[in-house]
Amino acid sequence: MNEYQQLDPRVQKWIYKQGWKDLRALQKKAIPPILAGGKDVLISAGTAAGKTEAFFLPACSAIADIQDSFGILYISPLKALINDQNRRLESLGEMLDIAITPWHGDIAQSRKTKAKKNPSGVLLITPESLEAMLIRSAGWLKQAFSKLAYIVIDEFHAFIGTERGMQLLSLLNRIDFITGRSQSPIPRVALSATLGELEKVPLSLRPNQILTCETITDSQDDLSLKVQVRGYQEPTNTPKKDSESLPAAEQQICQDIFRLCRGDSHLVFANSRERTESIAATLGDLSEQNFVPNEFFPHHGSLSKDLRETLEQRLQKGTLPTTAICTMTLELGIDIGKVSSVIQVTAPHSVASLRQRMGRSGRRSASPILRMMVIEDELSHKSNIIDQLRLQLVQSFAMIRLLINNKWFEPANTRQKHYSTLFHQILSMVAQWGGIRADQLFSQLCRQGPFQNVTVEDFKLLLRFMSEQHFLIQLNSGEFILGLQGEQQVSHYSFYAVFNTPEEFRIVAGSRTLGSVPVDSPLMPDQHIIFGGRRWKVIEVDRLKKVIFVEATKGGRPPRFNGGGMSIHDKVRQEMFDIYQQGDYRITVNEKKADFTDAQAKALFDEGLYWFRHHNLSTERFIQDGPNVYIFAWLGDQTVNTLSALLMLKGFKTVVVSGIIEVEKATIWEVKQVLSNLFNNGLPSETTLAESIATKCHEKFDEYLPDPLLNQEYGLRAFNIQGAQEWLLNIKNSL
Repeated sequence: MNEYQQLDPRVQKWIYKQGWKDLRALQKKAIPPILAGGKDVLISAGTAAGKTEAFFLPACSAIADIQDSFGILYISPLKALINDQNRRLESLGEMLDIAITPWHGDIAQSRKTKAKKNPSGVLLITPESLEAMLIRSAGWLKQAFSKLAYIVIDEFHAFIGTERGMQLLSLLNRIDFITGRSQSPIPRVALSATLGELEKVPLSLRPNQILTCETITDSQDDLSLKVQVRGYQEPTNTPKKDSESLPAAEQQICQDIFRLCRGDSHLVFANSRERTESIAATLGDLSEQNFVPNEFFPHHGSLSKDLRETLEQRLQKGTLPTTAICTMTLELGIDIGKVSSVIQVTAPHSVASLRQRMGRSGRRSASPILRMMVIEDELSHKSNIIDQLRLQLVQSFAMIRLLINNKWFEPANTRQKHYSTLFHQILSMVAQWGGIRADQLFSQLCRQGPFQNVTVEDFKLLLRFMSEQHFLIQLNSGEFILGLQGEQQVSHYSFYAVFNTPEEFRIVAGSRTLGSVPVDSPLMPDQHIIFGGRRWKVIEVDRLKKVIFVEATKGGRPPRFNGGGMSIHDKVRQEMFDIYQQGDYRITVNEKKADFTDAQAKALFDEGLYWFRHHNLSTERFIQDGPNVYIFAWLGDQTVNTLSALLMLKGFKTVVVSGIIEVEKATIWEVKQVLSNLFNNGLPSETTLAESIATKCHEKFDEYLPDPLLNQEYGLRAFNIQGAQEWLLNIKNSL
């Protein structure tokens, strides 16, 4: 019997109705292990490789006849992805006569009530809604999940090594416990397009490894790619027309996007919401100036659901040419149909992110097309060494080479203890059970759960501190119940999320909500802003109701949004160094060197290469430039930040820019002496180094942690002492 014949006949009929001539190799490979059950499965393949069907076709075959319980629990990082999967699974559910139930904050209560009365089929949910379900309706959940056959996690790479990922793993462990499945747990299936160090991922899927994990990859993940890097130079002495106009280089980028994208569908990733808004508005202006319909629209998390979904549906239909100017909101697997190309403005956050974005174009039979547009400032006699090297451009080259030549993606950072989420899960479990002993908490959360890096001593320290701060009360029986502060936390609507949810103002035009901006982004009456790709004038700010009323106008700037950049990995900076050393950024294809730049990018690279050689950076790691010393470690942000913090600990003033440490008002001899003494005397631990940092609260519940745990967590997040030690060892002869 071949793989196709193992599927339920009704699923076979559904496949036939789709007009598919055959299943993909990935889908065939997934059928036997998923139907067999009893093991975890990891399906890793490129965007649009058919991962969703690879799971759901056999899984729905297996659960089609289950009654009085959900058969599949599907977990997604995005509500939009749940809505998308609900639409995609609808016809399969009808064929099998099984319910497909989306469940998140935007779903009508009537639909949830119907599922509560008769749980069956497939439940599509976010971690936050699952958290609320465990706290509020644990008894119902025990019955509704009593015959659960599969738990599938979509876009698994978005969860690994994050606070939200630890919350999810804890929730799954708690579901196994409440359904009496701790010793024969519910199989987990992870779907992901980009995973670094694939062999380590099963440990992230099930930390206690009570089930084995089979990994399925796509052997056809070798499509041809079309890549170009375009360079832009921002003039140093060209004044802007006014305070609201874009810099000259960004204006040129917008003109190129307008020329390249009009008449077809594309995605433009702009890395930040501010740049997304300014580019979308400028492209809208260009459409108006050229008397053509606007095809350019923004898409980011601060826009209203209505605006985002309207754009997504326009892309899905494909009847009108549409270019979305977006952040990472369209990086994950929402089905947006076929787009002709992807444009990346400025260097991407990571190689994994670049792979996800590139996979959004050329879907089905066409090759993916990626254009990167990178801005560097024009050099002058005032330019320092950081500007001279053209680092953003070379970082873009490095990421493309790692992606295409090495097929390498960043692995998840799994060093952290995630005390913020452990604090949250302790409160959640106490709320769920009403009262619970310390040993039961430790067993479920740490010994069998995801917090296996947390020691008994540190767990006791956290419980004692939570009791002292009135988050918990320990009864004479030994059980913990919620204290006053704990009750306040759990009863707040935002408790179910382990990530920060900043206070926001709604932006309203007439009767329509356009989206929201953070409270700390000050907007005043008569101020002109860009939002939703259009220009508005603020007419009123209602601080009591947290509403900003606007009307259409000309001019304006995007409001300021929160959100920091992502950390650059060691391997990216080492690849940058190799490019400089080789004097060549090109990719080897069929034993030939392939160029992928335009003339301006090539000229900018030649400029950076000249200065790299001028400063003899192939061997020199310390450069004196005026009163300042520049340190070139060619390592990732964690290691570079460690070296910078070590120097600050000894009284130096330092700034880190693009992986280069600038030490103010110092000499090379002084810097080398301090680093040599640090190396010889032994470097402090990451926790000790964190003690000198004033602001350490990064995650949602960090402010409620005792100092020893907060220092430990910040140190693991920000620093890499081993990396710094190894670098100092490699250069000790020059110290």
